[in-house]
Amino acid sequence: MPRVTADTNIYVSALTTGRANPYAFLQLARAGKIRLAVSDAILNEVAEVLERKFGWPQEDIAAARDQIEQFAEKVKPAVSLEAVKADPDDDRILECASSAKSDYIVSGDKHLLRLGQRNSIRVLNVADFLQRQAKGQGR
Repeated sequence: MPRVTADTNIYVSALTTGRANPYAFLQLARAGKIRLAVSDAILNEVAEVLERKFGWPQEDIAAARDQIEQFAEKVKPAVSLEAVKADPDDDRILECASSAKSDYIVSGDKHLLRLGQRNSIRVLNVADFLQRQAKGQGR
């Protein structure tokens, strides 16, 4: 079963728009078909975006966070990275993925996607990841 870390934009897209691919990705985690890793830094960024950009009330943000924590493995990153100079928030994604020993980072962020790979962790957009899963190429 592949270990995966999702970027903030995947959670936000699934929670706010219900867009098919991000939502389907989270459904894989809920169903136990992937091992999704998340950190407090990622959850905090999701909360901040939901409040700032979408005006979500705190109780709805707390409920979303609780829901994610039910199916994702909480990781406390053991490393501090400065790999993405253009967007330091992306380093939090890399830190979580590295500490969780993730096989993949799933993101829609151009800075992360441009990396393509970080050490042994492949960076894919959600559509490519879902396609790999459908073909049974999860690892």
